[in-house]
Amino acid sequence: MSTPRKSVRRTAIRIVPAPADRPGDDEIWPRVTRELADDLAVDAPARDRAGKAPFDEVARLQEAGLPALLTAPGANRRGADWRAASAVVREISAADSSVGELLAHHYVLSWSSRFFGPAEDLEPARAGDGPTTLDVRTAEEHWLLAGGVEPPRTEKEPGLRLTPDAGGWILDGRRAFASGVAVADRLVVGARPGGTGDRLIVLVDPAHPGVFTDAGTDRVGQRLSGAGTVTFDHVPVPAGDVLGLLPHDEHAVTPFAGLAPLALRLLLVQVGLGIAEGALAEARDISRAGQVGPAAAHPAGGPSTGGPDPLATGDDPYLLLAYGELATTAHAASAVVERATDALARGLLAGRALSPEERADIAVLVSAAETITSRAAVRVTTRVLELVDGAEGADARSGGPGFDRFWRNARALTAHTQPAHRLRDIGDHYLNGTHARLTLPA
Repeated sequence: MSTPRKSVRRTAIRIVPAPADRPGDDEIWPRVTRELADDLAVDAPARDRAGKAPFDEVARLQEAGLPALLTAPGANRRGADWRAASAVVREISAADSSVGELLAHHYVLSWSSRFFGPAEDLEPARAGDGPTTLDVRTAEEHWLLAGGVEPPRTEKEPGLRLTPDAGGWILDGRRAFASGVAVADRLVVGARPGGTGDRLIVLVDPAHPGVFTDAGTDRVGQRLSGAGTVTFDHVPVPAGDVLGLLPHDEHAVTPFAGLAPLALRLLLVQVGLGIAEGALAEARDISRAGQVGPAAAHPAGGPSTGGPDPLATGDDPYLLLAYGELATTAHAASAVVERATDALARGLLAGRALSPEERADIAVLVSAAETITSRAAVRVTTRVLELVDGAEGADARSGGPGFDRFWRNARALTAHTQPAHRLRDIGDHYLNGTHARLTLPA
């Protein structure tokens, strides 16, 4: 294991913040996202091969203003809602899924004080003023957030602990996080005060001398997501940086707070769908250029007839069949994801008025989207590798598009997804009306 490194402030990168008065209309954010996605797609293979911490990628995100895009409902809202944020994550992921995963975690963590904080923090936000919640503070400070509030995967993992101190708490412990900790401006973590099973959600500055980050540089996929393990050594947490509480008893968790893990799962589903769509689109470009070898599309390993290569004109029936099947797979996953996204957006707008039954219905739709999309992403990226096998310039080692990265990223993203458990929960809800247990993804 590599030696943990001390977190340092980044001064070599000039972050250009988005204008504070940028309107949140339906035209600006899609255009900004599209331009950034095109920019990321140009050097995605080279950056994937380099596998460096994504400081440059974060600078591009900040310059486009995307970390500040998601804002709470209100008359003075300048950003966009969860539907728009989901679309942004999906399009960015089609170009570079590691950057999409960074955004997914950031967006959900930015709402930590709304999910887990006092109920009175929500109502003023609807009027556009009131307490400065984390999402507002994040947009004003141009922060990128990382971390996680989930409990340890097993009882053997000690997790993070808080000790009372004058004016606040002292944070100690060590945790692995899936995204962003190597480049984050602030960390949002869940830690347990001594003698209780509840978890406090706290905000931490990674530049504090007591914070050490060991970046995960040997990942198979999602290499640029900034994953790593963070050690907290006697780090002070002022009372003002306590964002909220996650009760140990899941029956004490409000339905609205129960949307937090669903929001993260669904945004990661958008990342997986973006991977599938990005791989399919790049393979289509290769095929249109007539660079796909004839053996790739044919079930017998070669063309059925001699003569001119029909692939050069795009008329090969086996190639058309292959793309028809893959496009249908992507379309089907997209339809299920869109339905779940609409349901989650409505649930988030309901706030503390959300009922347990409504939360359960949303959970079922998210589980369905997660199950279908994880399978679709692996299937599409695997088949795309076969379709471009032997294509001129398709090999990443020769500087080509590097289609293997789509497959690796899909595998890494879905490695912890357990479709059988999701399907069981869906079936139990459909047959018996049972609510799925509240689970937080690691």
